[in-house]
Amino acid sequence: MLCSSFLYDPNSPKFNTNQLPHATVKSHSSLTILQNNTIQNYTSIQNHTIPQSDLSLTIIQNNTIQISTSIQNNAIPEKTNLSHIVFGIAGSANLWNNRKNYVKLWWRQDNMRGFVWLDKPVNYNNNTRDDKLLPPMKISSDTSRFKYEHDKGDRSAIRISRIVSETLRLGIDNVRWFVMGDDDTVFVIDNLVRVLSKYDHNQFYYIGTTSETHLQNIRFSYGMAYGGGGFAISYPLAKALARMQDECIQRYPTLYGSDDRIQACMAELGVPLTREPGFHQFDVYGSVFGLLAAHPIAPLVSLHHLDVIEPIFPYTNRVRALQRLLVPMKLDSAGLMQQSICYDRINSWTVSVSWGYATQIIRGKISAREMDRPLTTFLSWYRKSDYDQFSFNTRPLSKNSCKKPFVYYLSNAIYNPHTNQTASEYIRYRDRKNSNCKWKRKDPSTIERVEVYKTRDPHLWDKVMYFSNYMLYIAYIN
Repeated sequence: MLCSSFLYDPNSPKFNTNQLPHATVKSHSSLTILQNNTIQNYTSIQNHTIPQSDLSLTIIQNNTIQISTSIQNNAIPEKTNLSHIVFGIAGSANLWNNRKNYVKLWWRQDNMRGFVWLDKPVNYNNNTRDDKLLPPMKISSDTSRFKYEHDKGDRSAIRISRIVSETLRLGIDNVRWFVMGDDDTVFVIDNLVRVLSKYDHNQFYYIGTTSETHLQNIRFSYGMAYGGGGFAISYPLAKALARMQDECIQRYPTLYGSDDRIQACMAELGVPLTREPGFHQFDVYGSVFGLLAAHPIAPLVSLHHLDVIEPIFPYTNRVRALQRLLVPMKLDSAGLMQQSICYDRINSWTVSVSWGYATQIIRGKISAREMDRPLTTFLSWYRKSDYDQFSFNTRPLSKNSCKKPFVYYLSNAIYNPHTNQTASEYIRYRDRKNSNCKWKRKDPSTIERVEVYKTRDPHLWDKVMYFSNYMLYIAYIN
């Protein structure tokens, strides 16, 4: 992704929610720009108004490789869409009254298919009935005939492991994928469709991700998809699973949960896990800022353990924080959380934009290799923060206040359909730990908010070079 020279305008008007304004340059800095880890120079333009469309269009024309193909056969297979997906959501009657608020955030009643599978019926009263906002409910069948011998687990794991098979047996037509999730999982639906459309649904596919905590993967399996983060099973594989699952799970009475029972049956079927890093189990405690701000180069698909982690935005509760994320999610789901790393040469700052979530300004030049590693703002599932606790590379929070990032969280975002551009605003998070720096280098503390202008590209993930086709314009505002 490209970043323009930065704008520094103390007299800039406040963020306009009615229209997408032109970004007028008052003082430009010369920047080093990263595009797919290649360092390039971008020349600043003095006292000039940046057009809203022409520059981005030029970049698209100059940097995008277009490949045309001729199709001889008139019968073009229909691309996977939301109507081809059926959801199975694992829930419990005791927790449903609170957890349903997460499901409401992402469920689309008019064009989605799926069910919430509970252990027993839920009693509604007339004032809290949510039928129109939630999936229909099903009660799981009795599993008392199955053996369960784990001394620390719960036999509800057997019930949950059978949700995909029970959903298949409902006989729903025109299904390509069954997607499993928990009642405390939020899916980014458009990105889920983007991910699944890459794969041939006629083949055996078991798609998901592992845990963030290394020891969890050791104890369970690095070849297991964690159901809370969500996983997808292709229709032919679901049929094969349903035929053998009841006998299969009887062979594994000592397993702990539902996910390892599913994976055990997948192993018997000879189907490996296909990893997609946009699914997030979030087997962590604390703030997931470090994980989201350095999101992998992949569509954000899911967030889990929302009752365990802190709200993803500060100064609000969990549901309201997720409601704020819905704004950029609806405007540009393909670009959500994708990180751009830029360098302000004049001020000697590193600037990171995780679009739709947060912006960071850091004194000094931090390499892209370092910025790609999540800051350990979180603890492992075993409440430790050592680097060897995690299944990915991390970087520690610096104890030097001069090296701590100035963080700006999303406050609003708008879209201009005439120019196909988004404008997003990020407001500074007040952290007293930044105030004790004695460096003579220019201090970002005068920056109160950051505005980011970006061209929307819903086909971003269909391209070979994901980040060669648009530019960010970034404005610092006192």
